[in-house]
Amino acid sequence: MNKIRVYLEESWDELKNKVSWPTWAELQGSSLIVLISAFIIALIIYVMDLSASNAMKLIYKAFN
Repeated sequence: MNKIRVYLEESWDELKNKVSWPTWAELQGSSLIVLISAFIIALIIYVMDLSASNAMKLIYKAFN
């Protein structure tokens, strides 16, 4: 049981004193980059899906 207590104390000490936490401004900037990147990737996937759908429709019309 003592090992668990020591582990938890050391973990808390590391989180409190050794981890470098981002500032609020850095966090907002990173979040904005993630949001924009996710939107761009979603847009690319939508265009690819639309293109594949149209290509399949043309193929089906050609052989129907």
